[in-house]
Amino acid sequence: MEKGYSRAQLWALVILRVAIGWHLLYEGMIKLLNPNWSSVGYLMDSKGWFAGIFRSIAGNPDVLQIADFLNIWGLILIGLGLILGLFTRISYIGGIALLGLYYLSHPALINVTYAIPSEGNYMLVNKNLIEMITLVVLMLFPTGRIVGLDRLIFGKREAS
Repeated sequence: MEKGYSRAQLWALVILRVAIGWHLLYEGMIKLLNPNWSSVGYLMDSKGWFAGIFRSIAGNPDVLQIADFLNIWGLILIGLGLILGLFTRISYIGGIALLGLYYLSHPALINVTYAIPSEGNYMLVNKNLIEMITLVVLMLFPTGRIVGLDRLIFGKREAS
């Protein structure tokens, strides 16, 4: 197998990349297809260390409109990049940044509740943090250059 990965290791990494891509693409498409969607409620509910910044974004209609646009299209483009193995390094970095912002807005703090209920009880680690760390790990394995459109664009040369 290429780069010393077994077939099972390679496919496990690709499946993980595609699954996260699917999740991000789906989240972006749901927001895009809902004409009433806005991040204002999510931002106003921020209780993280940077809650003031997130609430100020929500309080400025022009900045909110830009944030909503970037959020929707960031999710869609990052998701497509991960699914297709296209510009994966950029997709990983974008996904890490976006998930990092979500985590900073709604960190898993003890005795903090949010308007949108979570799937469970968290202490510091939540799904956004786990997905972000997973993207960091996946970025270390250039699977897009083995199974993905990056292979067609960049060839099989070593990832930098």
